[in-house]
Amino acid sequence: MSEGIPAAAVDQLRTAIEDEHGYLSWLGTTVDTVETGRIVLSVPYDEKLTNTTEPPTVHGGIAATLADTAGALVQRTVFEDPETGGIATINLNINYLARVTNELTATAEVVRAGGSVGVSEMHIESPTDDGGTETVAVGQGSFRLYRDGRPSEFHTGE
Repeated sequence: MSEGIPAAAVDQLRTAIEDEHGYLSWLGTTVDTVETGRIVLSVPYDEKLTNTTEPPTVHGGIAATLADTAGALVQRTVFEDPETGGIATINLNINYLARVTNELTATAEVVRAGGSVGVSEMHIESPTDDGGTETVAVGQGSFRLYRDGRPSEFHTGE
């Protein structure tokens, strides 16, 4: 699903994450929803991503990766041209709420998108045994926005 974002930008994003990005592709990350100011990404359960516990639980770093990626990408949805520009994480805060033994889904929303810094909130959910879902982690991130595709030149004062 995509709302308010050009189809070409959604296709480019989906290809970059699902097929071309080594780590995110290896995790099996999918781009499920892209809307202006909101994005949903998922990572399927895979035993290779678990801790050595009984029952196996998904490593918290997977939830952090998903939150970081969703938080950054959602900022792109409010760019004048979502196909250009770049994003770099400035700060990421994750609060883990429950152990995970299933797939993960991250929903990220833009809190603020300034000229050079954006803030996103992320909620990570996982299916429960009774057919529902539970929030397993929440996060917030700040991201450096390169709206023109290039990092800003830094003035050194010399």
